[in-house]
Formats: sequence, C-alpha cells, structure tokens
Amino acid sequence: MNITAETIMEMSGAYWKSCTLQAAVELGIFTVIGREALTAEEIGRAIGGSHRGVPLLLNALTAMGLLRRDGCGYANTEESLTLLSGESPRYIGHLILHHHNLMDSWNRLAAAVKTGHPQRISAAVDNETVRKNFLMGMFTIASILGPLVAEAVDLSGRSRLLDLGGGPGTYAIHFCLKNPGLRATVFDLPTTRPLAEQTIRSFGLSERIEFAGGDFVSDDLGGPYDTAWLSQVLHGEGPEVCRAMIAKAARALAPGGMILIHEFVLDDSLDSPLQPALFSLNMLVGTEGGRSYGEGEIREMMGAAGFRDIKRLAFRSRADSGILTGVL
Repeated sequence: MNITAETIMEMSGAYWKSCTLQAAVELGIFTVIGREALTAEEIGRAIGGSHRGVPLLLNALTAMGLLRRDGCGYANTEESLTLLSGESPRYIGHLILHHHNLMDSWNRLAAAVKTGHPQRISAAVDNETVRKNFLMGMFTIASILGPLVAEAVDLSGRSRLLDLGGGPGTYAIHFCLKNPGLRATVFDLPTTRPLAEQTIRSFGLSERIEFAGGDFVSDDLGGPYDTAWLSQVLHGEGPEVCRAMIAKAARALAPGGMILIHEFVLDDSLDSPLQPALFSLNMLVGTEGGRSYGEGEIREMMGAAGFRDIKRLAFRSRADSGILTGVL
C-alpha cells in the first residue's frame, strides 16, 4: 500500500461517512422514502427533523450514492430500497445500528489501550434495544453467510448438531435446510430465546431445532452430539476460556464427533488480514479478554482438547472469517 498524507487523512475522516449512514438508518430516512420521491420538507415532517439539518443529511446521502435526486425530491436507489428500507426482507439496518452502538466505546480506544480494560457503557445483555440490534445484526450476517457455509461444510451422515452461542439459530437453520436428517440444539443466553424460537418457527423448523438457555462457559451443554458448531464465540473470550470452551464442546460430543470453529482468523503473525486485526480492537474496547486468534492458536486449542485431523476448509468470507474442523 502506498501511504501518503492524503491516504492517512482519508483514514482519519472515514467515520464521517459511517456517522452519516448510521444517522440516516436511525432516523428511518430510507424507510420513510420507500418507493416514492419526497421533498426535504416531506421527509423532515415524517422524521421530526429540522429545516436546516434534513436537507444537509439528504444531500450528503445523495453524494454518497445512497439516494438520488428526482425532480425536487429525493428517492432511494435500488440498493438502498433493498438493503436500507425497513420494509425490505433484506434489510441490514440492525447491523448498521449495532455498529452505531459501538461508536462510544471505539471513541475511548486510547483509554482501552492504556488500561487493557473494556470501555463499553451498554452491553448487549443489559439493554433491550442494544441487544436487539446486536442479535438482528448477527442474524443479518449469518443469513448472508449461512447458505454459503452450509454448502462448504459436509454434514452428510450427521444427525445431531450443537450450535454453541448460536444466537437466533441462523446457522443451525441453514444446516438443517441443507441436511434433512439433521436435528440441532441452539445453546445461548436465555434472553436470546424469544428471537431464536421466533426465527426457527418462521422457517418451519421448530420440530427439528430446539433452544437451550444457559451460559456456555459455566453450564452443562447436554448431548451427546455428533457435531459442534462454534461460530464467532471464541473472540469474545481470552485464551484460557477458549481452551476450556473447546474442551467442553469435546466432552459434549460422542466418539467420532466433529467440531467446526468459524472465526475471524488471523495469520500466525497476528498482524493480518486487516479485518480480524481491527476486530481484535473491537474486542479490546468491549470485553475483558477477547481478541481475534491466529490459525495456529486455534489449531493448538483444538489439539489440546483431543481433536485430530485438524484442517481449514476452503471457505473464506469477505471479512476474512474461516472455518477449522477436527474430529475426536
């Protein structure tokens, strides 16, 4: 990368675009506009906005390519209508609002670096709105990746899957859709149950996927299972807890059981790729011990728990998440 003063300034000011998008989603701009072309005054009345602020926001969104001018009004682009209108089944606004909820803690990154302690004021388990945006944001990501993951993972012959820390159960759903003989248990905090059971029910899979509430660090996981799926749960914990978690999953598996670990995976140098490296900072400001892990570190944890034939699947998401697998 050719680093110049201009590229450094662009890095520094990148949050301007983020804040503009997040404010628009928070205010419901794209939902209000829908399929119409509305004037700034009409949009302002709908959101309770000011005569000064609303046109400035709309013009910035237009400059960013998220809105387009239509005569005297503003209209959604096809992409905004599909992804940013709350009326769309492909709405990703909850994930954007989750990013918005992280802004305060990221603003205190320097303090987190100095103290080594999290700076997050409102955790997802403490605030209903924050929790909903987090869970629905994770649902959004998993809905995009779920079909791809289900294609990449061979579960033929497997009959009982543990989705550990599975949130709304999105991956369990896609695994079961792909594998008609599979049943699954989604294990997550009890506060997740209503959304998980609603989501599972919406796919018509209530007879094959059950929800078990508990703390996956301290509570019994049930079983025995023949497959354990751990998606994006390691990065919230320090290395010792991660080792204990993988060992606990191993104890919940029958002989010959398979573990699948889906994580943002760093190279063994721990300084690339970029997204997992940045995600480590997100864990610094938000957790006591979490971070992204290198592939070698995850392999070591799996081996210590008794897994063999450890390998990394070809799957790799745009955010540099990958899947490691092993068997007992």
